[in-house]
Amino acid sequence: MAGMFQPEPGVAGRYIDTIVDEDGLLCDIRFHDTEKFNFAFDIVDEIAKKTPDKLAMLHVDKEGHERRFTFGDMMEYSNRAANYFRFLGIKKGDRVMLVLKRHYQFWFSMLALNKIGAIAIPASYLLMKKDFEYRFKAGKISAILCTADGKCAGEVDKALKSYEGMKAKVMVGAKAQAGWRNFNRDIRFFSDVFKRKSQSPGGNDPMLMFFTSGTTSYPKMALHNYKYALGHYVTAKYWHQVDPDGIHFTVSDTGWAKAMWGKLYGQWLCGAATFTYDYDEFLANDILEKIGKYKITTFCAPPTVYRVLVHMKLEDYDLSSLQAVTTAGEALNPEIFERFYKATGLRILEGFGQSESTMIVGNIKGIAPKAGSMGKPNPTYKVEILHSDGRPCEDRETGELCVDVRDGWPAGLFMGYYLDEQRTENVIYNGYYHTGDTAYRDDEGYYWYVGRVDDVIKSTGYRVGPFEIENEIMKLPHVLECAVTAVPDAIRGQAIKASVVLTEGVEGTDSLKKQMMRTLKTQLASYKRPKILEFVRELPKTSSGKIRRAAIKERDYKEHEE
Repeated sequence: MAGMFQPEPGVAGRYIDTIVDEDGLLCDIRFHDTEKFNFAFDIVDEIAKKTPDKLAMLHVDKEGHERRFTFGDMMEYSNRAANYFRFLGIKKGDRVMLVLKRHYQFWFSMLALNKIGAIAIPASYLLMKKDFEYRFKAGKISAILCTADGKCAGEVDKALKSYEGMKAKVMVGAKAQAGWRNFNRDIRFFSDVFKRKSQSPGGNDPMLMFFTSGTTSYPKMALHNYKYALGHYVTAKYWHQVDPDGIHFTVSDTGWAKAMWGKLYGQWLCGAATFTYDYDEFLANDILEKIGKYKITTFCAPPTVYRVLVHMKLEDYDLSSLQAVTTAGEALNPEIFERFYKATGLRILEGFGQSESTMIVGNIKGIAPKAGSMGKPNPTYKVEILHSDGRPCEDRETGELCVDVRDGWPAGLFMGYYLDEQRTENVIYNGYYHTGDTAYRDDEGYYWYVGRVDDVIKSTGYRVGPFEIENEIMKLPHVLECAVTAVPDAIRGQAIKASVVLTEGVEGTDSLKKQMMRTLKTQLASYKRPKILEFVRELPKTSSGKIRRAAIKERDYKEHEE
């Protein structure tokens, strides 16, 4: 009943009460008894004790081998891993890096580290020597678990020549190389019992750390406590809208925060199974076939994936099992929303959040999505849009998206940047967490993304957000993706440049460029029109798939100076 807090169903009900209206729209949420909350003990192990045979994860490796892990399996193997890690000298407070692609051992290890109290640090397997060197030293890494695939372990060994703080190296996958322990072999020799003790971690203890994508600088280290997991309940139940009897599929490598959004915490809080496909190369037809074969009920992928999917013959694939589809990571162009809806009848529900948070704004259950809108604030967070001087913005005014923390710290918001007070103080001040992203709110309460604070273009006295221009470019024929950035201009201060990737087989001719510019002239105000349009083969991106506009801008400014 609206107006009254009610416990949520399942084991999560001990910690979460919600208020929903008659349409199922989440109005408010309250977390309690969280002082010693530990997801591994209080959720996974409790489900395992009550329904040990309930499916937790269906894992398919790149050779097509299927493995079905129950909650009972997850409890057993995480206990074995916890005892193994203790044997290796890993203890509460140690920093342990996990470079495990989508290997199922990642889940055993995450839960084990949660139980021990060591800080888990997921990382991409695409990192090179210099990336590991920076992360080892900045994070004071104590131990590492690394995939045996590819050159990853070799890059780790190169980086360790200049780092002396590593107490354990563990390889997952093939036979371990010299100097590495073998996870698959060793774990079998350890007990499947790991008892919780009075000093076991939970609540406000540090649990997890993400190296942020680093689109503009060296990655920061966003540190989260054990309440972070609870913050993802809304992510899974009210945004992904997972089915406890279904199976959820998020396209993400485990090296990124998105994997925690869609492959672990929220889904298992709701008792829903997850699907993990451990592929090496993204192939759209392969992903679509897996959705049909395994009857995926809810699906989440970054906008880059949907931009590819809308160019597929979606009617050739069985997507009938899908109940809800979602996206996050960067803003979704309305053109992609409309094309996917036309092809499938499914509206892509956009959500916004960061490595520093859970979902802050989203198109949650009960909200009618608007194409291009981020949705409305998650009731976990008190969201404001502020001018640079701290004044609240009126409707339709662009400002920085901020979280009000004056009356308490939301479950899911980070503790700060690890060992970096200055960077923490740069984003948390005057009672607000400043996201660094700009947006505006319409008169119906929907939020619309504009761009990163640093992405805003100042041209001829106007402030222009890149995203609205990109939306118009995405409507043009033959455009796969694009990025709008600033370039130096002697008269305007900054001019607008569009970097465009065309669909396969289309040649970027001068005639096509002129045709595009003519069309944009009819669709955009004069101060928003790109003065430069450049066809490129690809856009610079982070390894999590986000377009690095800052890299394009930096290159253009450097060329201008030269």
